[in-house]
Amino acid sequence: MEQVTESIQIVEQTLRAAVECSGVGLHSGVPVRMRILPAAVGTGIVFRRTDLDDFQVEATGRNVAKVSYATSLMKKGVLISTTEHVLSAFVGLGLDNAVVELDNLELPILDGSALHVVEMVQKVGLRRQKRARQYLRVLEPVEVREGEKFIGLYPAENFSVEYYIDFPEPIGKEQIKVDLSRGDYARDIAPARTFGFLHEVEALRNMGLIRGASEENAIVVTREGILNGPLRFPDEFVRHKVLDLIGDLSLIGHQVLGRVVAHRAGHAMHTALVSRLLRERQLWELVPLAAAREAETVNA
Repeated sequence: MEQVTESIQIVEQTLRAAVECSGVGLHSGVPVRMRILPAAVGTGIVFRRTDLDDFQVEATGRNVAKVSYATSLMKKGVLISTTEHVLSAFVGLGLDNAVVELDNLELPILDGSALHVVEMVQKVGLRRQKRARQYLRVLEPVEVREGEKFIGLYPAENFSVEYYIDFPEPIGKEQIKVDLSRGDYARDIAPARTFGFLHEVEALRNMGLIRGASEENAIVVTREGILNGPLRFPDEFVRHKVLDLIGDLSLIGHQVLGRVVAHRAGHAMHTALVSRLLRERQLWELVPLAAAREAETVNA
């Protein structure tokens, strides 16, 4: 079996075999079965609602619907909710083409991280395909600001993220810098779980959110500390924000060559950056990896 490789690859990749799991949606609380199937070159990532006559919704920024507490997609009224963790796992592993079948509206939250999806894909492995992978290479800085919130994407030879968060205690301020082209996603980012504050639970549930949340699928933060520790990383909170960012940026439709810097951002800021990139085509170009590496040598 060919091993799952890091995300920086010359050719596109898909799964060697289908994988599946079941769980509940974080916000809807509904049970859902998810199957991830191999797909042909050029397919990208497509969600398929098996409960709605196999209606398909492409994982692209043009289908973004809601981004308050998760990133959801919609096409012709058909919703695919909470996509970011699964999409993040695909980018981290270098999975380009797949069909994700669901029998309900929301992806399963599993343990609140991307680890289970990573392990499922690693179990069957990836298959290289006969098509060069096109990378989105950033040509000039792209920035989105909203008050104290900020996200920017800058030209660079690899894909890296610098993320800064500032929450009330006991989380406080955290920051991380990670080079995602080195193949460390499965170890350093995938296990980081989503989190929420206990005192906000009632208000969020009254809004129709986090109906499937539990101590098994989220870090529960109280004003005094962590209710269901221990943490998987000392800085697990900011690592999960990186996990979300990777999934949201995948909606560009291509893996990125660039450096992302984010301060107190979130799904809305992540997807605003995606929307700007899709709107302003002059800010980037699509290149195969060989061309990108050749340009780096010439410009060195």
